[in-house]
Amino acid sequence: MKKLSARRRHPLAAVVVLLLALAATGGLYAAFAPAGKAQADETAQSLAIDEGKKLYTVGCASCHGTGGQGTTDGPSLVGVGSAAVDFQVATGRMPAQQPGAQVPKKPVIYTQAEIDQLAAYVASLGAGPITPTDKQVDPAGADVAKGGELFRNNCAQCHNFTGKGGALTKGKYAPDLEGVSPKHIYEAMQTGPQSMPSFPDTTMPEQQKKDIIAYIQTVNGEETASPGGLELGGLGPVSEGLFAWIFGLGALVAIAIWVAAHTAKAKKS
Repeated sequence: MKKLSARRRHPLAAVVVLLLALAATGGLYAAFAPAGKAQADETAQSLAIDEGKKLYTVGCASCHGTGGQGTTDGPSLVGVGSAAVDFQVATGRMPAQQPGAQVPKKPVIYTQAEIDQLAAYVASLGAGPITPTDKQVDPAGADVAKGGELFRNNCAQCHNFTGKGGALTKGKYAPDLEGVSPKHIYEAMQTGPQSMPSFPDTTMPEQQKKDIIAYIQTVNGEETASPGGLELGGLGPVSEGLFAWIFGLGALVAIAIWVAAHTAKAKKS
């Protein structure tokens, strides 16, 4: 009995038991993998920033400054975030061809991978709105009716009731939203490009943005019918009234002239 009580476990025995338990449950991998994965993600992000800086120096620095501080030809990019870069560059608005009242949409000159690198570099200059994920912009299950209400209250003043766009002051305009991807609509609401106000998640939550996207896609969808026949740009009673006056009243005047001319000929004969 004295010999048994005098026995003691080896100091490393507890460590061995713990390692065996971790290995059996997969915990050994989990204990060490996150640090390695985080380091790999950090390295990939650093490489993206470096590549993005090279692209920025060639295509953007002449207007926005070598460090994104802005110049007389372009605003500061510090704090605009990756969402603004993705929207402006992925729609072809940037790099701009020439200064003007508003930079128009045009063919894209960068690949999506290059756009992501540019966005990573600009995001490193200061915190700002982040490029949304596919889940964030997916309108599946959204409330279209609620989206219509939100759109009419916040967007229709410029984009009109169905998102067909419209003229603004001093040569600016609200673009047509038909065919615009959900991601770019979401980013526009996040960042407020050009004359548009921004609607961050603190002002307009993610679900409300999805509702608006669902409404825009619904009213501009191929299966959406126009109960009045011709859409006339979706501008409402003003355009419809103008159409009625020009073509409807014009047709009545033409018919009246035709009837009067033929009546006069009939009397003469």
